Amino acid sequence: MVREHKAFDSPYVEPDQNRLALEAQRLRRPPTGLDPDSRTIVAEVIAAHCRHRGWPLHAVNVRTNHVHVVVACGDVSSERVLGQLKAWSTRALREAARVAAEARVWIHHGSPRYLWTEENVRPAVTYVLEGQ
Repeated sequence: MVREHKAFDSPYVEPDQNRLALEAQRLRRPPTGLDPDSRTIVAEVIAAHCRHRGWPLHAVNVRTNHVHVVVACGDVSSERVLGQLKAWSTRALREAARVAAEARVWIHHGSPRYLWTEENVRPAVTYVLEGQ
């Protein structure tokens, strides 16, 4: 079912009210949302960390409840990059008192993808910058 909704210009999946209710029951605490100031902090930290590591940052889009990043990280695994960006962003949000010390800002994992060619990178950048 989900596969039919991954292609460009395909219809959106309708909200599943039963799943939403189930997921809401599973929450241990309210979700952390990112306000405009928090979103700016996260975007700036991601850019700074990529510069520090020498990773070309192609695109970043920080939303209220998730982040999209396209970064060239060489031999470093995308999982490691994801972990570093989440850790640095969380630290900056806490230092700026934008989230509580005990708040869980991010989900356990994420959706890292490898983009092996320029032909893969261009559409990803377009999606991150324009498709949100």
